[in-house]
Amino acid sequence: MAEDQAAKKSFDIEYRVEMHHICKSFEGVKALRDMQLQIRPGEIHALVGENGAGKSTLIRVLSGVHMPDSGEVKINGKKVHLHDPKDGILAGISVIYQEFALVQHLSVMENILLDEFRDRKFVNWKEMRQKAKEFLEEIGFGNIDVNARVSDLSVAYQQVVEMCKALTRKASILVLDEPTAVMTNREVEQLFKLLLKLKEKGVSIIYVSHRLEEIFQICDRITVLKDGQYVTTVETSSIDKNQLVALMIGRDLSSFFPARDCEIGDVVLTAEHIKAGRAVQDISFDVREGEILGLSGLVGAGRTECIRAILGVDKLEYGTVTLHGKKIRLGSTKEAYEHGVGFLPEDRKNQGVLLRRPIFQNITLSCQKAITRFGWIRKKKEQPIVEKYIRELAVKLASPSNNVESLSGGNQQKVAIAKMLAANSKVLFLDEPTRGVDVGAKIEIFKIINELVSQKYAVVMVSSEMTEIIGMCDRAVVIKEGRSVGELQKDELTELNIIQYAMGVRVNDTEE
Repeated sequence: MAEDQAAKKSFDIEYRVEMHHICKSFEGVKALRDMQLQIRPGEIHALVGENGAGKSTLIRVLSGVHMPDSGEVKINGKKVHLHDPKDGILAGISVIYQEFALVQHLSVMENILLDEFRDRKFVNWKEMRQKAKEFLEEIGFGNIDVNARVSDLSVAYQQVVEMCKALTRKASILVLDEPTAVMTNREVEQLFKLLLKLKEKGVSIIYVSHRLEEIFQICDRITVLKDGQYVTTVETSSIDKNQLVALMIGRDLSSFFPARDCEIGDVVLTAEHIKAGRAVQDISFDVREGEILGLSGLVGAGRTECIRAILGVDKLEYGTVTLHGKKIRLGSTKEAYEHGVGFLPEDRKNQGVLLRRPIFQNITLSCQKAITRFGWIRKKKEQPIVEKYIRELAVKLASPSNNVESLSGGNQQKVAIAKMLAANSKVLFLDEPTRGVDVGAKIEIFKIINELVSQKYAVVMVSSEMTEIIGMCDRAVVIKEGRSVGELQKDELTELNIIQYAMGVRVNDTEE
């Protein structure tokens, strides 16, 4: 009863968060200009915009990481001055970033109640375990073992632990930054159930994501930012994807997949009966010069594992790979590069680039033989390569000497592509090439891929977004439970056809 009254009281105010005329500059560069944001109690509110639109800076101002140069912040109708993150926590604000702030080697209980351990001289472990269990049960995840080590949990359950920790701090404002970036579909469903429960309790949720389909599924309203400025706030039900993209980037969704008219040539690479571990049982496909071949299927179908086995990242147990008519057996991505086969991995931050190394070093990492002599790097050889790909891929940067981590997600991905191209790779395996980048950067990456294909590159593209497979690919092979189960030509590429193959349903089966 007391909980119901508290929830009812939380809805009495019109706005839980108000940010008016917020301005913030860094070394003379204006990150935010006259920014606005209003969040109601018990709503899930999307914050969208391209990388560089000001989303992260606005969140940091709200949470107390940054002090605004001007403007005001109100929480529950009262003006507040947040000087540091501790002030933000005391004001009921909790931010959950993509990189969780969890202590991996500690238990679920220890992470949830971490603040309480600081204040206690003696610990009643039984009482603490029970308390953590009650917190989890309250938000519908009582099945999580409070004694389990956090490092042993799935990404979705680690997300739940983060939220539970936030709620122990009595957070009434929860900010989620790209929460589903590395989640499976099932984990996303679990997260959404949790968010709806928190919404019912009156928690205000700010949801930052590049995934438009999620925004339209879960969010009540959307605030659009562009170039550090407020554009508008709309009810989700009053707008469609096309209109939202136009607000974000100033162009229509119809231009999302740029037109391409390329002549498709001969088969360049063939993979036959690939088998690798439980995930890959029997996958076959080929790709031609000037073609984009899509590998489609449900999450966990074995697409990524198949590519890794072909390239020698993981052990290839059975099957043959033929390149330009000759059978090859690759033992590593280094060997793949030597054969002219490039790889863009799905995990950009951990496998695609070296975040804490300079941009120029990342680009030439794959072509060290071409730029070194007697173990010394020849700058006269290196510099033209770096300049070529920065120019051709339109990488937005302050200096090639800056670390890759200083770039936006889309520009980090361009550096990863540049590294692949610098090795003179002509067959390209692109695993989730647009994951974690904004809408504008996606369009730029699609244009890059189209340009490469027009230059007779052969591209194999894995994407979990069916719209990308349909919009970009000339053909697609659908994979189900580690097996290639169907091939679709360009005019056959529809969501229905892909889903029917991916789920093992034939058209004539459904008619019967």
